[in-house]
Amino acid sequence: MTLEEVLSARPSPGQPRKYEFPQFERTILPSGLQVLTVDLPGRPLVAANLVIRRGAAEEPVEFAGATVLAARAMTEGTERYPGVELIEAGERLGATLHVDANWDAFNVSVDVVASRLGAALELLAELALRPTFPDEDVARLRDERLNDLLQVKADPRRRVDQAFTSTIYASDSPYSRPAAGGEETVPRLAPDVLRELHCSLLDPRLMALVVGGDLSGLDIPSLVESVLGSVAAPRDAAPATGASASEPRAGSAVDRSIVRFYHRPGSVQTELRIGHVGLSRRAPDFHAVAVMSAILGGLFNSRLQMNLREEKGYTYGIGAGFDMRRGRGPFAVRTAVQTPATVPSITESLSELRRIRETPVTQTELDAARDYLVGVFPLRFETPGAVVGALGGLFVHDLPDDELARYRSEVEAVTIEAVQQAAVDHIHTDRLAIVAVGDADVVGADLEAAGFGELEIITEAVTAEIETDDLELVDGPEEGTE
Repeated sequence: MTLEEVLSARPSPGQPRKYEFPQFERTILPSGLQVLTVDLPGRPLVAANLVIRRGAAEEPVEFAGATVLAARAMTEGTERYPGVELIEAGERLGATLHVDANWDAFNVSVDVVASRLGAALELLAELALRPTFPDEDVARLRDERLNDLLQVKADPRRRVDQAFTSTIYASDSPYSRPAAGGEETVPRLAPDVLRELHCSLLDPRLMALVVGGDLSGLDIPSLVESVLGSVAAPRDAAPATGASASEPRAGSAVDRSIVRFYHRPGSVQTELRIGHVGLSRRAPDFHAVAVMSAILGGLFNSRLQMNLREEKGYTYGIGAGFDMRRGRGPFAVRTAVQTPATVPSITESLSELRRIRETPVTQTELDAARDYLVGVFPLRFETPGAVVGALGGLFVHDLPDDELARYRSEVEAVTIEAVQQAAVDHIHTDRLAIVAVGDADVVGADLEAAGFGELEIITEAVTAEIETDDLELVDGPEEGTE
């Protein structure tokens, strides 16, 4: 069989199947705590997540990292279940407990079979309301974070992500610093600091308990009232506000194009980030931005990928997109390229950023992006935990109840004109920060000659072990919060 025959016999993409996001119910308890329930028949493993609409962006700057550290330390014991007894209590129920925090929210969750949900919610309430933050455990976790910060310096990928955010955001924005805290603030995070932060979380007006799974025969609001109904807002608490009214500061520190290059002698590749302050999740043209981002750098056959990987062979992988938060998260192009290809890669990336603004996408590109986003949407919600997580996002970002139900139709309605308008409105090629970690001895002169922007080469003290780590090739960009 010839190649032409193979290609002609290859199946073509099918039409996306019909899918409706599960309906859910919302109950507001007298305290103000919201209860969101989604019944998923045939799913006996129930997921419950207590979402608190207060994250690392709200913590005092002098105690940066307290929110993330508090989340890690909470599972070290409670008033009723000290130390390992908490884990054993969960194991007796066949339940999995988890606590995490990010820029926007604090989450305490449990997964358990439906028949034991009542007892599991009691355990969740114990964990959420009465953690003890033992001194020794907090000290251990604090030291782990300090060691992790040393590893950030040694890892070019993590170092460039940290440098990128501190470059694009103004110094008074929480997003300019690591969510888990830095070298100056982590040593201050004593148990008393974590206890005080924990108390600030206990405002039922900022809480929602989201429960999903086979809930037949269960009165979830009554169960929640019995275990969390006693939580009351602090007497001196300010009036509660929605997510849109409490958007974290996200001011930009970049008003022109600049280049910051962190010198690592001997690096065989350059970790590269190009971007600026982006959008919040409540952006009115969210769906057009999603389609535009997919075409630019979100699909395997995106413009950036086809140019820099497939055509030029500069990188194993490249991506671009908006990290949308309650405040304006970053927009970034992310990749790692061969050292000699550093300047050409920046040139091609900038060219693609200009092209998405100046040249309308093709119908083929639009169809591919829309079909992908519509097609993968149901795959994101195959488990109760995923559905519960998505509903928690509605609460955190103060989005309409039908946001998820109309996602596919909104994406399908995005036009070529809307894609280009989103690019024009939200990709600012006149004030890009280009941040890189690599060998300035090899590429510094070419960077200066290219004239991408005001160039600053920064040399950091590194050890021989760190230089050795730099020699390991990576296979593409990785997005994350340090």
